[in-house]
Amino acid sequence: MVKQTGGSAGKRVALVLGGGGMKGFAHIGVLRALEEHRIKPSVYAGTSIGALIAAAAVGRMPVEEMARRAESLRRRDLFRINHFGMLLERMRSPSIYLEEPLRDLCRSIVPALRFSDLAAPLLVNTVDITRGTQLVWGLPGLRDVWVQDAVYASCALPGFFPPGDVGGRLCVDGGVIDNLPVGAASLDADVVIAVDVGSSDLAPTNDVVTQGFASIYMRAATTMMHALQQYPLVRWDTPPMLLIRPKLGQDWLSFSNAAASIDEGYRKANLALQDWEGVLEQPGGVYPRRRVTIQVDKDKCIGCGLCVALAPAVMGLDASGKAFARTRTADWSTADGDFVHHCPTCAIEVEKIERLTPSSSNPAQRGPTEADAA
Repeated sequence: MVKQTGGSAGKRVALVLGGGGMKGFAHIGVLRALEEHRIKPSVYAGTSIGALIAAAAVGRMPVEEMARRAESLRRRDLFRINHFGMLLERMRSPSIYLEEPLRDLCRSIVPALRFSDLAAPLLVNTVDITRGTQLVWGLPGLRDVWVQDAVYASCALPGFFPPGDVGGRLCVDGGVIDNLPVGAASLDADVVIAVDVGSSDLAPTNDVVTQGFASIYMRAATTMMHALQQYPLVRWDTPPMLLIRPKLGQDWLSFSNAAASIDEGYRKANLALQDWEGVLEQPGGVYPRRRVTIQVDKDKCIGCGLCVALAPAVMGLDASGKAFARTRTADWSTADGDFVHHCPTCAIEVEKIERLTPSSSNPAQRGPTEADAA
């Protein structure tokens, strides 16, 4: 039985659900955990599958119904190759897959309403592909459009599905610019709960080429989205953010892991929510946090200096040209320390030594981190 936290103590909570293909089923587990902890978001925001599930939540679809639909979804229900278009138009075809299956999925889940008619605020992140700009439907001045149209466009990964018309704008997947739209969602919020399912797992892989061009494309897209997403996270100041990053592997397009993804989202959300009461009292920062030790294996270090370029407040080069950590310990959230992953010889070693409570990990009191290196 999950211990209930007592809700959000009158705070305005923004729930932000990131894009990540079928890995986004983990969002359903997060919603289940929030219900059990009696945390009701004041605003929902999402990109791609995160927008789809956020819209379902605003439409009051029960979590168990979401889970049933996720576990019954099959590849043929969504991905049907556009044979006719590719045969006649070839490189001028707008997409590999047909538009209607994704449209039908959106119609079956998303309320047939305009944003202005919804029972709760919803933000759907897209990119205007004509102008090359971010468009967050549901913000003031961007509410007189159909939610289904915006959600389709937010799910329309370029090349996979055709762009969607939203209020006369031609839009595609918002992950092209911002896979986790925490900035827009935080405009009128006291605390943010952000769920990253798309770009947190960039473990090395050896078989990306053998899996074909779609695998190569998705690996490159994941890398790009991760880099874009890190920028706001490591510089995050206020309001306080609870960042949930389920461990979901790297396959965006697998339909066989729905139940496991839901369970992992539920598990990770419950772990993160152990800090909820303390997070509510913080002025800002990203949580949960851990104390870590940082050291460099001198035998592996080649002195390229990339770690110093990426995190000059944390790393330096000694007289021999080898990297060293300016501090032996630091208090990090899961958004910190990304420079470690970029070391070409894996010479930087980080070990978690202590889970910190929010009261002991105030960002104003922590040691140097990647966020300080900005």
